[in-house]
Amino acid sequence: MSEPSIAIKVRDLVVGFGRQTVLDHLSLDVRRGEILGVVGASGGGKTVFLRTVIGLLPKRAGTIEVLGVDLDRVGEAARRAIERRWGVLFQQGALFSSLTVRQNVEFPMREYLDISDALRAEVAMAKLEMVGLNPDDAEKFPAELSGGMTKRVALARALALDPEILFLDEPTSGLDPIAAGDFDSLVLTLQQTLGVTVVMATHDLDSLSTICDRIAALADGRVVAEGHMSDMLASTHPWVRAYFRGKRAQHNAALAAEQSRPV
Repeated sequence: MSEPSIAIKVRDLVVGFGRQTVLDHLSLDVRRGEILGVVGASGGGKTVFLRTVIGLLPKRAGTIEVLGVDLDRVGEAARRAIERRWGVLFQQGALFSSLTVRQNVEFPMREYLDISDALRAEVAMAKLEMVGLNPDDAEKFPAELSGGMTKRVALARALALDPEILFLDEPTSGLDPIAAGDFDSLVLTLQQTLGVTVVMATHDLDSLSTICDRIAALADGRVVAEGHMSDMLASTHPWVRAYFRGKRAQHNAALAAEQSRPV
């Protein structure tokens, strides 16, 4: 069987700040159509990895190919064309506080699409409906939103240009367990419906175990374990072992088993 096509190909990526090296010759493939969870210790580089791939942080060495394009070998116009093919949800939502929900979702369309105001508003409303928000929410401002609603608006904005790749940075952070579970279900539904590739930096064990097709564990600036949850549990790397087989992981597994028992 042939290997699945690759959406993102990273080789020997080095990123650092001053004398600190955060990513040290990291290599990773993201397959088209999968949900890949990227996990690591706080400060371990998972957000740095995402931000470097999308061009918000400079790299010291290595190559990044997105959808078959080496980002170092293209001009500004070609780079912008690739950027149109991905959407990003930042950890805190990063909504513009002075814009309404609808205007936030419209923002990428204003940047990249030459369409009428009416069509832009119509598309924005469709994206808000797609992430489970009501038409009444469209004219609210970010300060009026709950944490879960903020995440959904940010996701609607990330979907505004019908991307092929979604980058999600800690999408369930700050959410209570019910809201986090609902958001995971939403991401999975969108991935299955739209066929998008999802790269999700997260520390949420539930997200990793319930919606991710594969997991890449970062430690020491590199990928030290990669594969399914069974591969994480079988890993002998000290950090991976502590994270996936530690007390909190065991508690979550026991709770899940308890909830699955017939009443």
